[in-house]
Parts: sequence; structure tokens; C-alpha cells
Amino acid sequence: MSEQAEWHKTVCILCSCNCGVEVRLGGDDGRRFERVRGNKAHVASEGYTCEKSPLRRNAEGGYDEIDWDTAISEITAKLSEIGGDATMYYGGGGQGNHLVGAYGAATRKAFGMTRRSNALAQEKTGEAWVDGRMFNAHTHGDFHHAELSIFVGKNPWHSHGFDQTRRVLKAIKADEARSMIVIDPRVTETAAMADLHLQVVPGTDAFAIAAICGQLVQSGRIDRSWLAENTDGADTVLAALADVPVAEFADRSGIPMAQITEAAQRIADAESVSILEDLGIEMAPNSTLVSYLQKLMWVLVGSFGRPGAMTGHSSMVPLFNYSASGKEPSEPVTGAAIISGLVPCNDIPATILTDHPDRVRAMFIESANPVHSLADSGEWREAMAALECSVVIDCFMTETARHATYVLPASSQYEKVETTFFSLSFPDNSMTLRAPIVEPLDGTLSEAEIHSRFARELGLIDDEVLAPLRTAAEESRAAFAAAFMEAAMGNPTLGAIGSVVLYETLGRTLPEGMEAAAAMWFSAQQTAMKYPEAVKAAGHEGEGQALGDALFDAMVESRDGVVFTRHEYDDSFDFLNTADRRIQLDLPEMVERLRALGDLPATHATEEYPYILSAGERRAFTANTIIRDPSWRKRDAEGALRMHPDDAAAVGVEDGRRVRITTAAGTAVATVEVNDTYRPGHVALPNGMGLDYSPAGGDPEATGVAPNELTWNAWKDDIAGTPWHKHVPARLEPVG
Repeated sequence: MSEQAEWHKTVCILCSCNCGVEVRLGGDDGRRFERVRGNKAHVASEGYTCEKSPLRRNAEGGYDEIDWDTAISEITAKLSEIGGDATMYYGGGGQGNHLVGAYGAATRKAFGMTRRSNALAQEKTGEAWVDGRMFNAHTHGDFHHAELSIFVGKNPWHSHGFDQTRRVLKAIKADEARSMIVIDPRVTETAAMADLHLQVVPGTDAFAIAAICGQLVQSGRIDRSWLAENTDGADTVLAALADVPVAEFADRSGIPMAQITEAAQRIADAESVSILEDLGIEMAPNSTLVSYLQKLMWVLVGSFGRPGAMTGHSSMVPLFNYSASGKEPSEPVTGAAIISGLVPCNDIPATILTDHPDRVRAMFIESANPVHSLADSGEWREAMAALECSVVIDCFMTETARHATYVLPASSQYEKVETTFFSLSFPDNSMTLRAPIVEPLDGTLSEAEIHSRFARELGLIDDEVLAPLRTAAEESRAAFAAAFMEAAMGNPTLGAIGSVVLYETLGRTLPEGMEAAAAMWFSAQQTAMKYPEAVKAAGHEGEGQALGDALFDAMVESRDGVVFTRHEYDDSFDFLNTADRRIQLDLPEMVERLRALGDLPATHATEEYPYILSAGERRAFTANTIIRDPSWRKRDAEGALRMHPDDAAAVGVEDGRRVRITTAAGTAVATVEVNDTYRPGHVALPNGMGLDYSPAGGDPEATGVAPNELTWNAWKDDIAGTPWHKHVPARLEPVG
């Protein structure tokens, strides 16, 4: 069918205006609405469509449509008046969409925003805190070759975490020479494949892993010569582990002592050990301590820098700025530690809902949905209402956008060039610049264009300033590089907003639709400068800037991704940025908590709230908040509360019945799924549920329970401030 035949002219029926639209039909029967766009030839609407234009909240609480120039101008004036110190930037790209963050950084610096945060600050900052002090770098496992793979609070069958995950898990299962340990309260899909599943009582991972480490030390199954050669502070840590009451900790975690012994033996006997943690422990009690202890498991046996072991790795764009020394700055209002520049997510509402002179008065939220995805949605709604100005850039009218002062419609993820900065592999590390596959909807803009317009409105760039750089870009890459460096040195502001400068100049020389990829040119140059031999080993040619250009061109041109570095295992220690490339074991805060662990409770369940709720479990038919249309779920359509048969009997409910869940933060009603893969007392709700969805444009409806209606900001780690989403005390009551 021709392109012309696919499009049918009609009108929108959502309001009395009846704007002209064009509909493209497809599907097996030719009746599916694949896309809708404005009809530019329509006598009244002339291509206008209401869903994709900037919105400004009015006095009645609704929204008025405004044009882009008005939106950019008003937002710039308001944020400039409020000031960067009182404005928090939140977000910057989710999942595989991180170029957003590169361009958002330009606007942060342009406005002088000194506070920022994103989803990593409710997940990974505890582990980052440990990584910074132990390695001053990030480490990752070589699961493709590991003799022993260990997953802690992680179900890679669903949440992945390394390339070709399910193939690798199947290969481990089929190979008698390889094995797998899973530490998880539930018999997950991965745990069911494991050689040893340590089914801990929820929230007791620290006791179980401390017991394993203690057993390794007390049985003499550690590599003392490797520790002496490659680590500092081992004596202090070994002394603390020698005092661990292994049997007592095993009992408190619900793990038979025989399994603790077997786990320690497998770790000690394996030629290579790779370990991966995830949200199951990062959003639970003692999370930072668990991150420290799980790293000790492989450090104690020297499993680093060889095939199948833990390694460092290169980065095209590092996600964290690690610091091996010094104290983190504190959030001005709450005093919370700011790890890698990120304010803990659980602390953000408190920075707003206060009369403190340093309170947050405005938020700039981009490709993120904190009202739904962060703890205590009710308090977040209150915080959004208290802001003097809030700006949301998103491709959907999210739960957060519905409370914003301004909503700016961005092009969706497949309508623009994008990439991910989750490049964690070794020895080969790769990334993909994703080209757009459909044209953006009328009225939307890419983030690169939005942030460029803010820079223009602030008077930081104009055509006169950019003209010499555009001329140089047309001439040659060498000429552009020289001109860009000269301009940045002469005007440091241009360097600070470098991503939008690259977009406006170098971007104009790139293929249509790939203009925003220009922000990666500088990253490619830095990568080539930092790892020249590894970049060449990956197949890219040239010296100096030419090597960076070759890498950048390969990224822009390839639709299949590129390997950007190829290292040798012997390079692993080169990635450590500690003194003398040695691993630092004696972290006083962690050793102190290890020694005090026996005084801590094994559970936070109470008589009033006797169950532990894991709020936000990843399942086969959940996808964070990426897919809003609930019709894609072939199973578990409402996101059932899963619970053990004994608990179902105790509560008095059966499979398919409904139950009321009550926590200190809120209440919700869910359908029950009786499931014996959980421990008694442990119940779980999936992530990605309770999302607003309105296919016909009317009032939104939600399917399932939004987990953060039940979580609470006060439940958090005492170091990183990460939430206890996976350990929420709850009460259950039958409904009807």
C-alpha cells in the first residue's frame, strides 16, 4: 500500500473543536490506528493538534496551551528569578535514553542549578559509595566466563544486567564445571536454576553475607598472599570477620548453617567468582553494608582481573563520579550526604516542604516521574503543589506532569537519536547510537532543541557566536576541533553548555535525524584520549583527535552498535583509581556497622504490620513506567499481590480474591495470587502498575496498585538514603 493510501483524513472527536487529523491504518486487518497527525490542509485547525504543545497551569488548576517561544521565555524568567541554588534538576533520561541527560546538564549549568538527583539516588548510590572508597571505580562481573556466578537480590532472568543474560544463565545451568548461587527471599526464575539458593528472610541479607565472609575467614579459605599484594587495611577487616558469630547470623537470616558452609566452599574453590547485586538489597535494610560485604566475598579470594572474575571497565560516559577520599557534601536542608552529586530521592520532598531559607522552590524534571516512582507519592503531590515553579519535559502527561506549572512535550524515544550510558562490559565494551525510526509528532521537540532554546533565551548563544564554529564544522573535523577548543577557552560558558553548542554546530553536519548525536563527539574524543590502545584494538584507526573522530563516525554510522574499547584482563588494575591501584578494605563506617550488626533487628515487621511487602517487583509483564497501555499484559493484568499459601490461609483469602494492604504510608486494594515461591510473611506487588492511561483522551484511569502509594520517605538507608521499597511493614485484610 502506498504512503498516500495509508493516510486517511478525518477529524478528532475529543472536543467540540473537531480538529482535522490524518490517521495511518495498519495491522493485519488494516483497521489499526498506527499513527495520528494533524491535517495541515484542514480549513480550521491547519495541522494543529491539542495533545502536543507546551502547557501552562492556569488559576483553576487546568492547563492552557501556549506556544514554544512563550513557554521558553516564561520558564527562563521564573527560574532566573528563583535562582539556581533554589532549583533542583531531577531526571535526565531513563533506561536507554541518556542523551537527555547530556543536554539537560547544559541547562543545569546555564541556570546555575546546584542541586540534582535522579533514579540512581534511590538505587545505586550506596554501592557507589562503597565502590568509591574501595576502588575509586566501578567493578562488574565477567559472567560469560565465570566458574561461579552469584546474584544478590537480583533476578537477571527478568532484570538482566549483562549482555545476552538468558543465554548465559542457560549456559551456566548446562555446564557441570560452572555453578550459580542466588541470595534472595523468593524462589525466582534465576533462583530455580541455581545450584545453591540461599532463601533469606527478607531484609536479612547482611546477616547471611556476613556469615559467609566470616566462614571464609574462620575456615582459612581466603587468599592471604593476594590480599597482601593488592589491598590495604586487610588486617582490620579480617579481625572483624573473625569475630562474626557465623552460626547465629545464619540462623537469623533463616539459612541452614550447612548452606553457609557450602557457599563459602564454592567461593573458595572457584577459579573465578563474579557477583551482581540489585534492587532487592539496594532497597532494603542495611543496603550499603550489604554492598560492602558482597564485595568482600570476592576480594577475600582474590577474584579480580582474570577471565570470569570481577574487573574494572572503560566508560564512554561515566554514570558516577567516584571519590575515594573526603566527606560528601551535605544537602543544605536535610543534612543528607550527597553521593556523586545526587541528593537522596527520599530527602527531596523535605527540601521543599519547609520554611528553611535554603529550601527548594523550583524543580526542573526531565524524562522522570517522581510522583509515581519515588517513595510516598502522597507527600510528593504535596511537594509539587508547594513549589513556586515546576517544569516537566516528557513525551507523556505523567503523574508528575499533572502537577507541574509547565509541561513541555518531547519527542518520544524512537523519534530521535538516543543512546544508553550503561556500558559496563569487559574486555570488550560497546554502545549503540539509536537512530530515529519515525518522524516526531508535530508540536514536539527533541531535548537537544529544547535545551538549545533555553541557552538562546538566556543569551548564552546566538547565530553570531555560533557562526565561526559552524563554518569550521563544514570545513573539517580538525578545523572544528581547533575552533571549538579556542571558543571554549575564550568563553568558559560555551564549554559549560558544550552539548548544545555541539548540537547547534557539529550537529548540522550530521545525517538528518542524527543531529543530537553531536553531544557524543566530545565523549568519543575523551575515550580515545584515555584509552587509545584499547580504542585501536576495537578496530578504530588514527592518532589523537583523528582516532576520536573515527570512533565518533563509527557510532553515528552503525545501526548495530560499536565496540569502543577492547582491553586485556591484565588491564583490570589500571581502572582502579586508588593510591597505588590497591583495593582499600578498611572502610571505618562499614567495619563499625559490621561489628554492630548483631545488635540490629532481623526484621522490621511488627504486631500492627506483621507482613513484609516488597513494593515494586519486576515480573514478566512489567516494564517500570515505560509502557502505559495495560492491554499488553498477557498475564497478571492487574498486578496481583503475591503471597505464600500459609499467609493466604491466615488472612482468609483465596487466589483471585481481593485484599486490602495497609502500611504506615497508605492503603490500597489488590487481587491475590497465591504463590509458594515466597517465604511465609513475605508478599510482593509488581512495579509499573497504577499508571494513568487514557486512550480516548478523557479522564485517566489506572490499573493495579501504584507501589509508592504504600512506601514512606522515612524508611531509608542511614548512609546513602536509599529507600526500603523491598522491606515495607504491612497489614493485610480480606475485602468483600
